[in-house]
Amino acid sequence: MPVTYDGLMATKPRDKRFSYGERECMLYAVGVGMGQDPMDRAELAFVYEKALKAMPSMATVIAWDDGLIFESGVDAPKVVHGEQRIVLHRPLPTAAEIRSQSRIREVYDKGANVGALLVTETKISDAVTGEPICTNESVVFARGDGGFGGPSGSPSPLPKVPERAPDATVTFPTQPNQALIYRLSGDRNPLHCDPDFAARGGFPRPILHGLCTWGFACRAVLKACCDYEPKRLASFAARFTAPVYPGETLETEIWRERGGAHFRTRVVERNVWALNNGFAGLVD
Repeated sequence: MPVTYDGLMATKPRDKRFSYGERECMLYAVGVGMGQDPMDRAELAFVYEKALKAMPSMATVIAWDDGLIFESGVDAPKVVHGEQRIVLHRPLPTAAEIRSQSRIREVYDKGANVGALLVTETKISDAVTGEPICTNESVVFARGDGGFGGPSGSPSPLPKVPERAPDATVTFPTQPNQALIYRLSGDRNPLHCDPDFAARGGFPRPILHGLCTWGFACRAVLKACCDYEPKRLASFAARFTAPVYPGETLETEIWRERGGAHFRTRVVERNVWALNNGFAGLVD
């Protein structure tokens, strides 16, 4: 049944509870490549329970639930992730009981031959105290669902990176089994592990999760701008622009500015931008 604007906006919000602990923190950090050098003490803090730190980008998986989009009625196999943004109201705890409240906040009709943009919002709070922890915002592109007569606008744009040489460049390798590790944090889409499923989607082999690439970029910004201190990252956002294959090398260019840093991430082997229009809000 074709979607309608009113129908999409009436999709029932989801209110759920989750819990996570040290194991999930360490598994996520390994999933975004941390700990490959056992002598790197800065990254050891994210993969070792002694004085453990939580990666800020883990905010995208602590309440993993992709049911909202599937319940909206859009053609799910044609949905791709367009942008991801998080706001951190405080550093992520390394263990918590949390409440997740998700809704479709905005819908834009880009035309019958183009598709639709859906903006989802997930607010995560401490389930016991009610204290806000973080807010996730996702822009998803429903390629098979345009032309229903909804508003034709767009979400607020992410900033462009500066037209000058970057202030820092951070390069990290991904491992051939990177997607197999990362999927254990929540997103078990077979596109990232099943060669036959990937082939049906037009890919020669399984691709890396976009949010895994996004996590690698967050790791790069933490290293270059925050001395690996999560409390210095207030927000993080980027646009997904090309797929990554596990085993490829990710190079993140970073431009420091007052209050934050612009960034973008390139796949070195193919010279394509996997992430662009990135911006991290920083605090001293």
